[in-house]
Amino acid sequence: MELVVDGKRVFASTGGREFDPAADFAVFLHGAGMDHTVWALQTRAIAHRGRNVLALDFPGHGGSAGPALPSVEAMADWLCRVLDEAGAQEARIAGHSMGALVALETAARGGDRVQGLALLGVTPEMPVHPDLLAAAEAGEHTAIELMVDWSFGGRTRYGGNPAPGLWLAGEAMRLLESGAMTNLASDLAACNAYKGAVAAAAKIRCPTVLLLGAQDRMTPARKGETLATLIAGARVSVLRGSGHMMMIEEPVAALDALKSVM
Repeated sequence: MELVVDGKRVFASTGGREFDPAADFAVFLHGAGMDHTVWALQTRAIAHRGRNVLALDFPGHGGSAGPALPSVEAMADWLCRVLDEAGAQEARIAGHSMGALVALETAARGGDRVQGLALLGVTPEMPVHPDLLAAAEAGEHTAIELMVDWSFGGRTRYGGNPAPGLWLAGEAMRLLESGAMTNLASDLAACNAYKGAVAAAAKIRCPTVLLLGAQDRMTPARKGETLATLIAGARVSVLRGSGHMMMIEEPVAALDALKSVM
């Protein structure tokens, strides 16, 4: 479906079910340089549990008009306006990587409006390696290659998918290649600059789960566990076979963790 926010088109997948403004909302936020398609399995499953799913494309990504927003704070402000436009008085929010920071910031600002929170591949700070930042800013394909190499656990980096013929690292490469490099550079810079996670974590009161990958080299699980200690009542699920892209590396296990709050 499409919404119009700030005079610009916003695209959201509804998980394959007709949008129902009267249903409870489940919102999904993607990571840097990606789009709503990374949530394909989870959004369909949650939608068919009766939720009103909005798997959003951030500005400049997928089907949403650009430009990309320059900071996590600006993305959280934008998300609040999207919820207003969609008629969502309350929502449950799941975010991955950059999207997790946006979800956290939005929940801290939204008070009782956010009824559940799932943070995937997240740490209290998300510094981006200088080589990756420089490559993205220069528009070099090396940036995409580095992201893909660092994002997957060993098994899925080289194959190992239970569905014959699927190569997850290659799929991620094509997805990142489909977007504008300027938007990827903007996203990475926003993650690198965001310093508000600790303050935001202290304000969270809704049920929260952190889903972390034991083989994650982008956002190490041990640092994600540190963030969890700052959120009242937060639970942690560590997927032993996953890297940073746990919702496509171990989609069923990720869905099981999401169900507790979504």
